[in-house]
Amino acid sequence: MTSTPTGKTEFRPMAICCALFFILGFITWANGTLIPFLKIACNLETDLQAFFVTFASYIAYFFLAIPSSWILKKIGFQNGLVVSLIILGLGSLVFIPAADNRSYGLFLAGIFIQGSGMALLQTAVNPYLSIIGPIDSAAQRISIAGFFNKTAGIIVPILFGTLFLKDAGKVTAQLEAATDVNAQNAILDGLIARVHTPYISLAVIFVAFAIFLKFTKLPEVDVDAEDESDATQVLVRKTSVFQFPHLFLGSLAIFFCVAVEVMAGDIIGVYGRELNVNSFFVTYATAFTLLCMLFGYIVGIIAIPRFVSQQFALRICTIVGLLFTTISVFTTGTTSFIFVALLGVANSLMWPAIFPLGIKGLGRFTKTGSAIMIMGIAGGAIWPLIYGLLKDTLHVDFQHAFLYAMIPAYLYILFFAVKGHRLGK
Repeated sequence: MTSTPTGKTEFRPMAICCALFFILGFITWANGTLIPFLKIACNLETDLQAFFVTFASYIAYFFLAIPSSWILKKIGFQNGLVVSLIILGLGSLVFIPAADNRSYGLFLAGIFIQGSGMALLQTAVNPYLSIIGPIDSAAQRISIAGFFNKTAGIIVPILFGTLFLKDAGKVTAQLEAATDVNAQNAILDGLIARVHTPYISLAVIFVAFAIFLKFTKLPEVDVDAEDESDATQVLVRKTSVFQFPHLFLGSLAIFFCVAVEVMAGDIIGVYGRELNVNSFFVTYATAFTLLCMLFGYIVGIIAIPRFVSQQFALRICTIVGLLFTTISVFTTGTTSFIFVALLGVANSLMWPAIFPLGIKGLGRFTKTGSAIMIMGIAGGAIWPLIYGLLKDTLHVDFQHAFLYAMIPAYLYILFFAVKGHRLGK
């Protein structure tokens, strides 16, 4: 394979990355629908139990990110993409026996396997996007790929919401009315069988795309080779990845970035239900947030770096996030719901700005550094559980629990945007 020049962005690898980001978005944001669906279908008692859907998906990044970087070093970027898609297909197939046995644990296992595939995929794709063109416009390229990611995020809650939750209120009423255990089981079996066709179809699509990629010529970026030709005196003095404090501060920023994304994108359905908004908004709640994120990505594609730097965009986004969170907590009904959805605008440019800032200047440590950044995605696993713990276990009002979860996260991201990304440079 040939190395991709860093002075320009090639179309083919960019197009492939956009397609992969669409797949990532589809699987990731399916969680928003799976949370309320599995709560009903698996007869879960609390929202906290249902939030383990996001935990199973995002915690895989923490455990698999570093091993993923080792795998990529062994088998290369393109083979890594092929393997990740096959893993996604296997995870999708686990949903079939999970549905047949109505086993929540098996569903979580399938989601974790999918998360493992996404960890490998993310570890490869994000640094690739940052390197195939100038680093100062990396946020723009990630925004373009993010456009496809969030487009999938809009499609999946509409598609899965229609397939899985179209008559959720009616099913819940039937369950409450049924006094016989066998009758309840029959209702739940009919409901959970809805996952068969969608997830078998996804498995076929993932494997087909893996075969396509296997036989497609895709240039490999040799990070180490580029570092050697570009090495500066600063890099020569660096002997360990631990000598880049901005990397670890960036990974923590990714942790909180994904935390607020998941809170606004996946938890919004639960939040809307607590607000007693129209059932239409609850069913398609994630789509509203993702639509707002899509708008933010369009702004990023246009504005970065032509009009604003990625650092300045990150500062503006965090301030807007703090403002919209506060408004959502101290309003009620549809107004409060709308401002949670509008957090999608605030969250849209955070990842595209944080990731390149975190790996900037790592040189030969870029592959390991990008894996450390990817580990931060575990924020999406932890933060919904903290929210659920506050709401269900400690009995904090659901809006105040949302405030306590979101404000510290945004404040840290603001610190990284203003000062953290410069430390150690």
